[in-house]
Amino acid sequence: MNAPFEPLLRTLMNTGDIDPEETAEWREALLSLIGSQGPERARQILDELAIVARQQRTGWQPELNTPYMNTIAVDEQPVFPGDLATEERLVAIMRWNALAMVVRANQAYGELGGHIASYASVADLFETGFHHFFHARTEQHKGDLVFFQPHSAPGVYARAFLEGRLSEADLMHYRQEITAPDSGARGLSSYPHPWLMPDFWQFPTGSMGLGPISSIYHARFMRYLTHRQLQDCSARKVWGVFGDGEMDEPESMSALTLAAREKLDNLVWVVNCNLQRLDGPVRGNSRIIDELEKLFAGAGWNVIKLVWGSDWDGLLARDTSGALLRAFANTVDGQMQTFAAKDGRYNRDNFFGQNEELARLAQGMTDEQIDRLKRGGHDIVKIHAAYASAAAHRGQPTVILAHTKKGFGMGSAGQGKMTTHSQKKFDEQDLIDYRNRFDLPLSDEQAKGLAFYKPADDSAEMRYLREHRTRLGGSLPKRETTCDRLPVPALGSYGQFALQADGKEMSTTMAYVRMLGNLLKDPQLGPRIVPIVADEARTFGMANLFKQVGIYSSVGQRYAPEDIGSVLSYREATDGQILEEGISEAGAIASWTAAATSYSVHGLAMLPFYIYYSMFGFQRVGDAIWAAADQRARGFLLGATSGRTTLGGEGLQHQDGSSHLVAATIPNCKAYDPAFAGELAVILDAGMREMVEQQADVFYYVTLMNENYAQPDLPAGVEADVLRGGYRFGVYGPSDAAQRVTLLGSGAILTEVVKAAQLLAAQGVGVEVLSITSWSELARDGMALERLADAVPAAGAGVGHLASLLSATQGPIIAATDYVRAVPECVRASVPEGRRYRTLGTDGFGRSDTRAALRRFFAVDAQSIAQAALRALAA
Repeated sequence: MNAPFEPLLRTLMNTGDIDPEETAEWREALLSLIGSQGPERARQILDELAIVARQQRTGWQPELNTPYMNTIAVDEQPVFPGDLATEERLVAIMRWNALAMVVRANQAYGELGGHIASYASVADLFETGFHHFFHARTEQHKGDLVFFQPHSAPGVYARAFLEGRLSEADLMHYRQEITAPDSGARGLSSYPHPWLMPDFWQFPTGSMGLGPISSIYHARFMRYLTHRQLQDCSARKVWGVFGDGEMDEPESMSALTLAAREKLDNLVWVVNCNLQRLDGPVRGNSRIIDELEKLFAGAGWNVIKLVWGSDWDGLLARDTSGALLRAFANTVDGQMQTFAAKDGRYNRDNFFGQNEELARLAQGMTDEQIDRLKRGGHDIVKIHAAYASAAAHRGQPTVILAHTKKGFGMGSAGQGKMTTHSQKKFDEQDLIDYRNRFDLPLSDEQAKGLAFYKPADDSAEMRYLREHRTRLGGSLPKRETTCDRLPVPALGSYGQFALQADGKEMSTTMAYVRMLGNLLKDPQLGPRIVPIVADEARTFGMANLFKQVGIYSSVGQRYAPEDIGSVLSYREATDGQILEEGISEAGAIASWTAAATSYSVHGLAMLPFYIYYSMFGFQRVGDAIWAAADQRARGFLLGATSGRTTLGGEGLQHQDGSSHLVAATIPNCKAYDPAFAGELAVILDAGMREMVEQQADVFYYVTLMNENYAQPDLPAGVEADVLRGGYRFGVYGPSDAAQRVTLLGSGAILTEVVKAAQLLAAQGVGVEVLSITSWSELARDGMALERLADAVPAAGAGVGHLASLLSATQGPIIAATDYVRAVPECVRASVPEGRRYRTLGTDGFGRSDTRAALRRFFAVDAQSIAQAALRALAA
């Protein structure tokens, strides 16, 4: 019998076996097959037997769980290529400096927060990657993408300190970004924030769950770039280090099958299974590693379990009866956490003391040796073996489930304790104990004073640190922004039909699709455009693009589509340009973010256009959009079928009355609600030039309608006003009218405003209509002038754009939109003194009915607008 397999197979045997002798014969046969013909032949036989079992309806299928032990056996581990002692000294130094940074900040201020325990658990996982696997960008290698567990940011700062990228003064200003410059230091952001530290952090991961889904779509986008021959990403990896508690976020799990389906073997996740969330165990009454193994294996991932450190190898080898495996199988995570929090004596009595077999295994071990038994995620040799296996694996994404202790090394101050996530204070003895635990070269006074430690520049540790990062291309994380500037074609070459529409009926969605099709034909900009949809291309009239540029598929098209004879038939191709993401707005926005940050991540400017039902944008994936803003995304979000009344018949969940309200909260998002194709053309042109010519870190949110109506020519000379947020659209009624009113409208409701103006003109009222293309840009313009006046009183208040437009009009002002009234209310401060300002909107929930009925219901139809104006005149 093959000795290494014997205890495992005995453990897996059914204890209620009715014929143990026959079972033994089957077991011997399998082991003989493995010994004589190897594991591959054994797998073939087992697969065949599984097929037979299913055909015979036995109700059995193989378990997705493997025993609670390392996937990579001792004899399969590669030779460790580094200096283990030096790496352990370096990680100990980084642990200390990370701890000192957080504790110092909270001793000084007591309110800054920060985390120690998360990095304590993940430090070895980070450092093994830094020393051996994480490539930085060079001329020869475009660099790996690394998503860092956000609560462990202090550890990344601690490494940057040793590398000379951060100073001691910087470390002393952790979470003090506003006050740090006064001391000549750089404040360090709480979590990875590219907006706040634009040369340092590459990916924002602080909103848990967004890092995992983003990493998947970044890995897929790298394949997209390679297949479209825009950039060869074949040698690059995406590494993500995430928490086990984070896996409960829906976004963490939502794209696992996509990663497997696309065979993203350029993707490696390391899930730090320290078993604890903020308040308690991730799975107190079961095992999170078992649960995640089933989940990832079932989704089609390669799963590597990194459970036990090297100190357990001897115990497992001596465990001929399977006692250890049975004990592991019967120990839930809540109890495992208790073992982590207790000392060697407790673990001898309560773990190894469960039965005589376990007790015999612990014989000869001191309590300190038992206390020092490492979990796999703290053993650099085991971690390297897992990483090397993951990096070499082909055909599947890989997840490494790394078993760690939260607060590792914090002893009685926090290791494995329920409160450890929030532990930010250490007494003097705790600091001394921590220093001793990791054998740090600090005096008692230095330890108690939380002195930062940096070895001499010519020390073995510092030479080792530099040499390994030099071999891998330099320091990480590092954000770069150098990329080529893309020329944008003249507006008339792709949008003349919109500028001079001559009364033709079309929707703004139709106008957008036509302009996009024309832009895709441009030889320079066209290949860099990334059209993105979430299973709605036909809804938006984009089916003609299927033929023109194709839908991206990593395997091409292996079938004849049902509509193959149609001019607009569905076409997939490996060099397809459209990213059709299925029914997943979370996936589509992650895909958009990957394209919108390509200028930084890949040094290659791309321009994504993601079109979707506007209700399924900011309200549904707003957190992901905010993360994209943090990452300084550049691209277009197009909220189609926007407004609460334009999508007739659909009702509550599909009708958007608030997206512009949310968009206005994002500082680098420019939001527009154009009513006409000409306005849209000007906005798209300006956005493209701002993002790919001027390379500004902004993105545009533009709402579109599916309602067809006559499109007027864009008045000459109003382009700048369109971009500032509004322009003078038209004047109605007698020029010498005694009663005058000003009407403001945007998007779908501007046509109702124009009809209302005509109704009022017929009653002898003079009306001026302003087309408001962006309420939020007008509001920002007004607030900017207020801030200037506050900062420089001598400069005066100035006149904002809307105030300037309104100063040339008379009478009460009525503003109507297809959104909640809070949208037009945001510009009230710009209304000239003495003028009445009345807002009309679609507050409340949506309804299902015709457009006319909906607008009448919400009182934003022409008749209601006219009546509101007359009431204001009579007041």
